[in-house]
Amino acid sequence: MTSILQVEGGHPLTGTITVRGAKNFVPKAMVASLLGDTPSELRNVPLIRDVDVVSDLLRAHGVEVNFDQDHGTMVMDPSNVTRAQRSDIDALGGASRIPILFCGPLLHQLGEAFIPELGGCNIGGRPIDYHLEILRSFGAAVDKRADGVHITRPSEGLHGTVIDLPFPSVGATEQTLLTAVRAQGLTTLRGAAVEPEIMDLINVLQKMGAIISVDTDRTIRIEGVASLRGYTHTALPDRIEAASWGAAALATHGDIYVLGAHQPDMTTFLNTYRKVGGAFDIDAEGIRFYHPGGTLNSIALETAVHPGFMTDWQQPLVVALTQATGLSIVHETVYENRFGFTKALRQMGAHIQVYKECLGSTPCRFGQRNFMHSAVISGPTPLHSADITVPDLRGGFSHLIAALAAEGTSRVAGIDVISRGYEHFITKLRQLDARVNYVEN
Repeated sequence: MTSILQVEGGHPLTGTITVRGAKNFVPKAMVASLLGDTPSELRNVPLIRDVDVVSDLLRAHGVEVNFDQDHGTMVMDPSNVTRAQRSDIDALGGASRIPILFCGPLLHQLGEAFIPELGGCNIGGRPIDYHLEILRSFGAAVDKRADGVHITRPSEGLHGTVIDLPFPSVGATEQTLLTAVRAQGLTTLRGAAVEPEIMDLINVLQKMGAIISVDTDRTIRIEGVASLRGYTHTALPDRIEAASWGAAALATHGDIYVLGAHQPDMTTFLNTYRKVGGAFDIDAEGIRFYHPGGTLNSIALETAVHPGFMTDWQQPLVVALTQATGLSIVHETVYENRFGFTKALRQMGAHIQVYKECLGSTPCRFGQRNFMHSAVISGPTPLHSADITVPDLRGGFSHLIAALAAEGTSRVAGIDVISRGYEHFITKLRQLDARVNYVEN
């Protein structure tokens, strides 16, 4: 049965909520535990579906996983890593793209890995072939079959390599790091992603005994080591969730104190938030986001890799921009298919047009390729209730924000998708005095 959330909009969100570890980091740190010879302990772990998926995949490979949900502490013991049943990988892996990152650690530990057809959000191309080319460059043999991809390690082991990324891909950078740390010799990765979540993964691997250096020109060098030990680490907070609640405060004329929000990882978002007309106060415990009254300002915005404006920030902010005065322009340069969520916003009364042209300061790699990757938002426009369906994780939370800001009662279907990356989001909404409840489909 598809879950439907009934949302009574038009009421400011006010109160205090807490964000825990980053969805874009925690599952990767869990995978890294496979590389160790001793148990690892990860703290500040959120209760999200992606964590459940990786926990189940680890257990399927013989890792003992103990999760203290109340304290957000997870202990992973890889002492008895073994081959997983194909049926288990198929059943568990289809809900996430995480299985591709198991390959490097499993090749080191078992000599082989298997990847089923992968899931994830439909927001644009994230081709598995590039991951496979990276594994081949380390010496792995890749065999594509009808049931999935079979990967094996040569008898002499994986070796260091040189990888040049055409775009600073987070997934490709993670794949390289998780494979290179135990490969023989030096691996040089040029054009790497350097997001805070990547740097925290490097922190974890260094604690395990890896030797990794990061240059200012996006070059990462990894000196392979023969073995790694477990780690103890506290995950960095989720900057995407924190920004999403900030955008919700702005769109609903609310006031939300986000405990756990971390200023250094959100500098670019905070600058943009202030330009739009939002206000925030920062202290040692978190960030208070609020609408200070008055009109919001239209802006020109371009997403980019870190330290630019994060692609996962633009969707919730677009909802707030529907309430800004004038024309706002958003140029998406990271994913080519990220404006599908605007269809529901137009259904709710927003004036948004999407274009295939690059409407940013410089042409991007999607120009002249017929991808609708720029948007023009005209505001302010009152939003009204509608029946909408969640398309993906970030777009889904943006739909939820729109429903909370709209006049009337909306019905939001497919709401469970949001649990992939937002911990206890219904509980948090109720803590903020949102008027939401589940209804039968």
